[in-house]
Amino acid sequence: MSHASLTARYRPQTFAEVAGQETVKAILSRAAQENRVAPAYLFSGTRGVGKTTIARIFAKALNCTTAPTGEPCNTCEQCRKVTQGMHVDVVEIDGASNRGIDDAKRLKEAIGYAPMEGRYKVFIIDEAHMLTREAFNALLKTLEEPPARVTFVLATTEPHKFPVTIVSRCQHFTFTRLSEAGLEAHLTKVLGREGVDYDPAAVRLIARRAAGSVRDSMSLLGQVLALGESRLTIDGARGVLGLAGQELFLRLMEALAAQDCLGVANVVRELLDRGVDMGFFLRELVATWRNLFMLRQAGEAALASLDLPEDEARQWLGWAKRFEPAHIHACWQMTLEGQRRVLTSLEPAMALELLLLNLAMLPRLMPVESLRPSGGGASAPSGSAAEGPASGGAATIPTPGTQGMQGTAPAAGMTPSPAAPATPAPSAAPSPRVPWDDAAPAPRQTGIPPRPAPRMPEASPTAGSPAAPAQGDDSDTAEHTPSGPRTWDGFLEFCQGRNGQGGRLATVLRQTTPEHDDGILRLATMSSVQYERLTDAATRTTLAGLVRDYFGDACRVEVNPPTRVRRTEAELRKEAEAHPAVQLLKEEMGACILKCTPLADLRRPEDTTEQGDNKP
Repeated sequence: MSHASLTARYRPQTFAEVAGQETVKAILSRAAQENRVAPAYLFSGTRGVGKTTIARIFAKALNCTTAPTGEPCNTCEQCRKVTQGMHVDVVEIDGASNRGIDDAKRLKEAIGYAPMEGRYKVFIIDEAHMLTREAFNALLKTLEEPPARVTFVLATTEPHKFPVTIVSRCQHFTFTRLSEAGLEAHLTKVLGREGVDYDPAAVRLIARRAAGSVRDSMSLLGQVLALGESRLTIDGARGVLGLAGQELFLRLMEALAAQDCLGVANVVRELLDRGVDMGFFLRELVATWRNLFMLRQAGEAALASLDLPEDEARQWLGWAKRFEPAHIHACWQMTLEGQRRVLTSLEPAMALELLLLNLAMLPRLMPVESLRPSGGGASAPSGSAAEGPASGGAATIPTPGTQGMQGTAPAAGMTPSPAAPATPAPSAAPSPRVPWDDAAPAPRQTGIPPRPAPRMPEASPTAGSPAAPAQGDDSDTAEHTPSGPRTWDGFLEFCQGRNGQGGRLATVLRQTTPEHDDGILRLATMSSVQYERLTDAATRTTLAGLVRDYFGDACRVEVNPPTRVRRTEAELRKEAEAHPAVQLLKEEMGACILKCTPLADLRRPEDTTEQGDNKP
C-alpha cells in the first residue's frame, strides 16, 4: 500500500470527518446552511492541516442537491462530481502554475458566466501566494464585488506574502496545527479501518514526528505499513523513520550526568550509524530538557502535564534529580538555540557533537565559585543600600567594619584603628601610575575632557594598619597591599593585583573620578551602565572589602550617578539652526551646518571647568 493511496482513501468528505479546525468548520457549515456566502475566503496555515480539503467540502455543500445544507450528502450527482474533480462549476487552480496577469485576465472572463450545473461557481486557488503583484491587482475588484453566485477560496502556507488589499477583501481563517493527541486519535481510527494491529507507543511516535500535520502523519504511517509486518511496533516505526530510541536518550543522559566526553562521542557515532533524523532528535532532546525542568521544579505534581506514559514519566522523574536546576535550564536553552546552527552547519555531525559536549561540560564551563564576590571575604551589612539614578542620590557602600558609625567622621589621615601588632614602618611606596596626570593628558581624539587628579589622603602607615601585616601573614591582602602612603593610584594597583572580581573591578574604577572629603570616598561615574555595575549587590560587597583592606575600616564609599547630560547631534543642530547669527549666515552667505560638536569636547584641559552641560 502506497502512502498516496492511503491518504486519498481516507480524505474527509464532510465537515464532521475533518480532524481539528472546529471553529473553521462551524463557521463555514453555518454559512452554507444559511446561504450567507462571502465573496472570498483566505485559508492560511501550515502544510497538511486541511485547507484544500475543507475548501472542497464547502464547495460540495454549496452545490449539493439538498442545499442549502450544512453538510454535503455525498450521494447526489453534484457531490460526486466535486469529489471526482469533474464539476464544471468548481475550479481548482494551481497558483504556482497560473500566476501571471494573463491568467488573471482569463479567470476574470470565466467569472462573468453564470453557473452551468450547480448553484455556485467556486474558484479554489491553491498556493495563492505565488501569484504576481500584477495578478493580485487585476483580481482586486473581482474579489471585492464578484458576480452573484461566485465565491473564491484562496489557500496558502505563507499569508505574509499577500498584499494587504487582498487580505482586507477576504474572510481570513487561520488553520492551526493538530495536537499530538488529535493526530493519535486520527491515526488510530485509520488503523482500525485498515484492520492493522498496532502498538500505541508506535502511533504516539508517528503523531509526534508529524508535528501537527495530518498529511505528514498519513505519509509516515504509509511508510511504516509498507514494511509489511503484521503488527505496527515501536521498533519498526523507529527503524523505518530513522528515530532515536528511548535507550539512546538514557545513554546520552548518563554520559551528560557523568560528564563523560567519550560516552557522548559514542552516542553521536551511534546516531550517525543508525541514520537518525537530526532535526527530530534535537526536537526530542528539547522536549526532554523541558520535562526534566518541570519535574525538577514541581516533582510528582508535574507528571500529569508531561503527556507521557506513567512508567516513562516516573523514570524521567528519577533522572531529574541527578541534575541541578540551573544545569537543566541552561541545557534546555542551549539546545533550543543550537538547533538551527546544527542543521544549517556545513558539518552537522561535528556541530551536534560540539553541542552535546558543551552540555556535558557545562558545570565546568560555569563554575559557581567564580560568581561569588572575593572582596575581603565578608558579606555586605544588612543596612547597606543603593539609591538608583532615578532618585538622584549616590549609592553609599559602607565597609563591613563601619556598622553603627555612619555619622562618625574618620580621622583626617584615614588611619585605621589599631588591630594588629606593631611592626617597623615600611619604606616609601614606588611611584604609581597616574592615568590622567597633567603630564600625560588623555588623547584628544576621544572627545572626553581630562579629569583632574584625585585628592586622596596620604596616610603614613602605623602600627596596626593594613599595610603592616603581622609576621608570617601570607594572606592575599598581605601579598598585594603595597607599602607607603595610601593613594588612589595605589588603590587601583592594589585592586589589579587581586584575583577574581577585584582585578575586573579595577578596570571600571579607572573610569571614575574619585574625591575624598570627611572620610568618605566619592566616586563620580560617567555613565548609567558604569553606575549600575558599581552599585550591584556583589560589586558593592567586593568594593567595600577592598576599601577596608586598603584604606582602613573608617572609610566609607559613595558611588554618584552620572551628572553630565550629553545631547545628541540632532538636538545640537536644532538649537544651532534657531540661533539668529546662524540664520543670518545662512541667508546672507548661503552657509550650512556640517557638524555640531559640544564645546566641552573642543575645550582644552585647563579651560574645562564645568561638565554638566554641552552647548553647541
